[in-house]
Amino acid sequence: MEGGKPSLALVYQAVQALYHDPDPAGKERASVWLGELQRSMYAWEISDQLLQLKQDVESCYFAAQTMKMKIQTSFYELPPETHNALRDSLLTHIQNLKDLSPIIVTQLALAIADLALQMASWKGCVHTLIEKYNNDISSMPFLIEILTVLPEEVHSRSLRIGANRRTEIIEDLAYYSSTVVTLLTTCVEKTGNDEKMLIKVFRCLGSWFNLGVLDSNFMASNQLLMVLFQVLQRDETSTNLHEAASDCVCSALYAIENVDTNVALALQLFQGVLTLETAYHMAVAREDLDKVLNYCRIFTELCETFLETTVRTPGQGMGDLRTLELLLICAGHPQYEVVEISFNFWYRLGEHLYKINNAALHNIFRPYIQRLLHCLARHCQLDPDHEGIPEDTDDFGEFRMRVSDLVKDVIFLVGSMECFSQLYSTLKEGNPPWEVTEAVLFIMAAIAKSKCDTLMWLFLFCSFRENNPTLSEVLQQVVLLPETVHMAVRYTSIELVGEMSEVVDRNPRFLDPVLNYLMKGLREKPLASAAAKAIHNICSVCRDHMAQHFQGLLDIARSLDSFALSTEAAVGLLKGTALVLARLPLEKIAECLSDLCAVQVMALKKLLAEESRNGKSADPTVWLDRLAVIFRHTNPIVENGQTHPCQKVIQEIWPVLSETLNTHQADNRIVERCCRCLRFAVRCVGKGSASLLQPLVTQMVSVYQVYPHSCFLYLGSILVDEYGMEEGCRQGLLDMLQALCMPTFQLLEQPNGLRNHPDTVDDLFRLATRFVQRSPVTLLSSSIIVHIIQCAIAATSLDHRDANCSVMKFVRDLIHTGVANDHEEDFEVRKRLIGQAMEQHGQQLVTQLMHSCCFCLPPYTLPDVAEVLWEVMVFDRPTFCRWLESALKGLPKETSGGAVTVTHKQLTDFHKQVTSAEECKQVCWAIREFTRLFR
Repeated sequence: MEGGKPSLALVYQAVQALYHDPDPAGKERASVWLGELQRSMYAWEISDQLLQLKQDVESCYFAAQTMKMKIQTSFYELPPETHNALRDSLLTHIQNLKDLSPIIVTQLALAIADLALQMASWKGCVHTLIEKYNNDISSMPFLIEILTVLPEEVHSRSLRIGANRRTEIIEDLAYYSSTVVTLLTTCVEKTGNDEKMLIKVFRCLGSWFNLGVLDSNFMASNQLLMVLFQVLQRDETSTNLHEAASDCVCSALYAIENVDTNVALALQLFQGVLTLETAYHMAVAREDLDKVLNYCRIFTELCETFLETTVRTPGQGMGDLRTLELLLICAGHPQYEVVEISFNFWYRLGEHLYKINNAALHNIFRPYIQRLLHCLARHCQLDPDHEGIPEDTDDFGEFRMRVSDLVKDVIFLVGSMECFSQLYSTLKEGNPPWEVTEAVLFIMAAIAKSKCDTLMWLFLFCSFRENNPTLSEVLQQVVLLPETVHMAVRYTSIELVGEMSEVVDRNPRFLDPVLNYLMKGLREKPLASAAAKAIHNICSVCRDHMAQHFQGLLDIARSLDSFALSTEAAVGLLKGTALVLARLPLEKIAECLSDLCAVQVMALKKLLAEESRNGKSADPTVWLDRLAVIFRHTNPIVENGQTHPCQKVIQEIWPVLSETLNTHQADNRIVERCCRCLRFAVRCVGKGSASLLQPLVTQMVSVYQVYPHSCFLYLGSILVDEYGMEEGCRQGLLDMLQALCMPTFQLLEQPNGLRNHPDTVDDLFRLATRFVQRSPVTLLSSSIIVHIIQCAIAATSLDHRDANCSVMKFVRDLIHTGVANDHEEDFEVRKRLIGQAMEQHGQQLVTQLMHSCCFCLPPYTLPDVAEVLWEVMVFDRPTFCRWLESALKGLPKETSGGAVTVTHKQLTDFHKQVTSAEECKQVCWAIREFTRLFR
């Protein structure tokens, strides 16, 4: 911090400004200054002094929070001889401030817990704390707070204490767990019905259950369990206490996931939860939704815990199917939020039964799923006074989407055909209100979307052929719906028709009436987007049958903006049109594609003309996106030697795209859309875009020097992919790469350049990887390769999913070119060039990779790291062994708190596991285990 240690008065003044300054700019300045203070060494002493002064809640909260943050992130700043003094100071502060504010007590409790976890010399911290405070009833609240957060912090991502220390702590906490439970039991006995204390006790007990260190036999006979269920059974229990007790029971149920090894506790919890049915009904009668939701959470957690037992021995012992009855009782509650809690369990049950695939088991659970579907159909009903179409984006709309997903995953238990027929019969036999009709159609559409939909529709269609009239009736009745029915019914029926496109494809006589029906919807503003999506579905599935309707699709495309379509629906319609276009005879495609693109091209020309006339820039992204989707999905089958029918059209469109790119070169969003459009144009015609190569590359490089948009790097990778194997194009593409690399390296070499520009890193290494794949010798022989490799080594520590993946793929593929003897004539040259690169950079690469995966990268990136190390090892195992040994010697062996991070044996075991591995996955397993020592 510049200017040395600030005075306490200045710090106090900044804290006051942060909380009380009426000027937002003043608050912001105070926040920035206090943030700098928190990062400085002075924060330790100043926080301690503020807590001693105890001037007001704000300054004490800031000090407590700072102390916690410093211990979490900067504990290494303190010399070991100060650790005991810090512990004693924190314990004094929490005792002196226990009555000032609960949030301050929590921050200090977290600071003490984080200190205990990192301070290896503080042995038996739980025992020490209980010995020190358990006889003082006034200290009990903060003691329990410390004992609550301590188990929670063991797996905190803020603390990198390592697997060895974590194991030591968990063993220590397990050893003292019965002491903690006894303390909590005594506390309940002493304080009686003190609600605040009961809440603290339940939170603490839940925390220890979550860590998984409580002895299940000891807990099965513990009085606290009985108190928990008494609280949950009592009608007069307050909302806060009820929630705390519910959380605790859920934690206990989660802790005994392996029922077979926790039989005594499992039985107590199982029987205890079954006694709560009456209390649930009482909460429903009192319209106490908070308690209803709590009970449903408990019932759901019960079912999740005993899922395997229920499937293995349904109806027997703890496989008692009353557990499912409890969930179905909750599903009957009028509020949809209640049944939604149980969705994950029904997903898992469906998944289990699907994998087992036992008809007898399916028969046992089928009635429960049928009842669930009946409840879901009722919950999906809109309000009778609802006007207009169903909303997709509000809470209820999102609930309906989740219902749709759940139906898709469990419908196999009931049978798609049977359920479809049953639902349709409910519409046919009565005259239900519109909201019932709409909900039934919605569930039918969900069945139509089910994950095995093609097979399902094939089966349904075969059933139809065997004189089952359900499908033909559904389609006929839906397309004959009068325009007078409720708008929501028409909307959902259009969605259903769109999902039945497989049936239409296998029965083309439905196509004309279906299209007529959808066209009516397209002309009405509320229904237009749904109708467009349905037409898109029909086009995607019925391409061959739709070819005869191409002119109609073209007419729609020409007047797209006369319909009230969302952007997504308009693009979907063009996609469907392009898919059908690709099925036309080759000689017709060029003309039809030109017609399809003409509207978008004319619009772009008009925007450019307006720009040059009045200097005002209009957004062209709508038209660029529409052209992109046309190019992306126009994929006709072209035989070798034939000219691609789209080639001429794309050449004609290029000048407009080029001018649009030039005009908007400073706008990253528009340039991205231009590049995307060009990418699909190049992909559409492949080598047929050769005439565009030189002008396109020239323009890309020219604009990139001024505006380094990363999308140019991505577009460059597409060009290398298409032309990199063409001898005549290689030097030009290498020149492009070198020209693009210079501004890129300047950008990435700025302070925090890699972290601030992950898209550029991602796209740069996509481009470099394409070069490795298409023309490795060209790249390896160039002067730019050294700089690219150095950039890659620096970027291996970048914690960004896409960017890191691209970097690792580049390094892996680069080394692999010297490993894979693909019998190409340049293999020996590649091997020699890779050997030179590895000699120069190998040790640095291995050292950086080990440092990155231990300290910088999340676990999901480790398979990519393993692949790189594997390739290095396969290329030269003896040298790799030395490099890895050197890298491991450089890793820290102890934490700043004095705990052993990694033992000599663990280092040698890891080295041996990696260097003796016979396949890449063994390297990955070894890295996963090893890096846990540093997390």
